[in-house]
Amino acid sequence: MSATTSVRLRQVRGILFDMDGVIYVGTRLLPGVQEMFDYLERTGRKWLCVTNNASRTPVQFVEKLTEMGVKARPEQILGSAEATAGWLAEQIEQQGWPKGKIIIVGQDGLRSALQQYGFELTLEPTEATYAIAGINFEVTYEELARATLAIRNGARFLGTNSDPSYPSERGLLPGAGSILALLQAATEVAPTVIGKPNRGMYDQALHRIGLQPSEVMMVGDRYDTDIAGALAIGLTTTGVLTGISKRQDFESAAVPPHFIADNLVHLRQLFEQQDAV
Repeated sequence: MSATTSVRLRQVRGILFDMDGVIYVGTRLLPGVQEMFDYLERTGRKWLCVTNNASRTPVQFVEKLTEMGVKARPEQILGSAEATAGWLAEQIEQQGWPKGKIIIVGQDGLRSALQQYGFELTLEPTEATYAIAGINFEVTYEELARATLAIRNGARFLGTNSDPSYPSERGLLPGAGSILALLQAATEVAPTVIGKPNRGMYDQALHRIGLQPSEVMMVGDRYDTDIAGALAIGLTTTGVLTGISKRQDFESAAVPPHFIADNLVHLRQLFEQQDAV
C-alpha cells in the first residue's frame, strides 16, 4: 500500500455505502457485509447506508437486511426519498420556497418520508405546488398522467434520483431515471434531482453522520452515480466490482476512484492492513 493511499484510509472516520450492488443484489446478500459493519464499529468508525432506492422506508430496509442476517438500525439508512423530503424542507425553511401540497409518483418510502416532514399529499394536479417522482414498481398510467398535469400546471418538478436502471436478479430493470425521463418528455420540464450524484443527497448524508467530507468514504458500484458525485465534494471513494461498473469503467474514468475493491471483504482487508501499521 502506497503512502498516499495509506494516508487516505487513515483519514476515514465514516463510510457511506450504496446498497443495491454493494450490500445486496435483489434478495441476494453480497460477501462480507456484516463483517464490514462489525469492523467499522469495533474501530470507532461510523457508517451509513445511502441508497437512491426510494421505494422503501428505513424500517422496511432494516427488515430486508434483517432477513438477510445483517444488523442495522433505521437511522443507519438514508434513502433518496428521505433525503428529498429533508432537502425540500430545508429549501422551504432556508430559501423561502413556498409551502404547498405534493403530488407523487412513488411508493411507501417516498410517501412516508414526505409525511414525516409534515408535507400534505394530494391526487389533484391543480392543488400541487410540487410534483416529486421516484421509483414505483407498480406505476400506472393514471399516476404518470396526474404528475404530468401538475407539472404542466406549474408544480415544481423534483426527482428522488436519476438512475436509469435498477439491478436485480433478473438483470437491469428500468429505474427512477426512466420515470423522470418519461415525465420530462411529457412536460418539457427537467426535474431538480436530489439523489446521488447530486449534492443534496450527500449533504443530507454528511449531516446525518456528523463528519466533514475529508473524513468520509463513499463506497459504490456505479461510477456515474456513486463515485463522481462523491469526488466532486471531496470524499474518499471506493468502487466495488459487485454491481454495475466494471474495473475498466472505474480505471478509465477521467477521475478514477481512490480505491477499487472486489467486494466488501477486500475493502475490509485494506482497512485491516492500514490499522495494523
